[in-house]
Amino acid sequence: MVKLDTKIVAFHKVTSAHYNLLLTADPSKEIVDSYLDRAYKFELINCGKLLGVILLIDTRPKTVEIVNIAVDESVQNQGLGEKLLHFALNWAKEQYYSTVEIGTGSTSFAQLYLYQKCGFRVTNIDRNFFVDNYPEPIIENKLVLKDMIRLKKSII
Repeated sequence: MVKLDTKIVAFHKVTSAHYNLLLTADPSKEIVDSYLDRAYKFELINCGKLLGVILLIDTRPKTVEIVNIAVDESVQNQGLGEKLLHFALNWAKEQYYSTVEIGTGSTSFAQLYLYQKCGFRVTNIDRNFFVDNYPEPIIENKLVLKDMIRLKKSII
């Protein structure tokens, strides 16, 4: 069980440990690199150990998108993903955004549950997103991942 002294802080220098986490949420280093430089980057630290990351980018006026969220596999299902999401929602509100968006795979059942639990609502489906944008098939929950589910939450 993770101790209660976790903190979420901004980071600027991306280390191999950050990459390892980011690539668990998005298996394409090229795609991660495409948004990394323009992202607001935050890390979840516990006793000096990196346990999670969350990246957000501006998409439209007053709208920010969570483009990557990942928690170390060894500490998943302990509420850290939800902690990162709530942090991002509070940060976005403090920065005067009115909408937070997120996308995930149609086979990402645990993530879909978490995002809806945190108040996100499905807005649309990007059909064949993962087929069209990733060179190798992604298998998740014993299914070939094809579509991206887009969700958003109003925070005003």
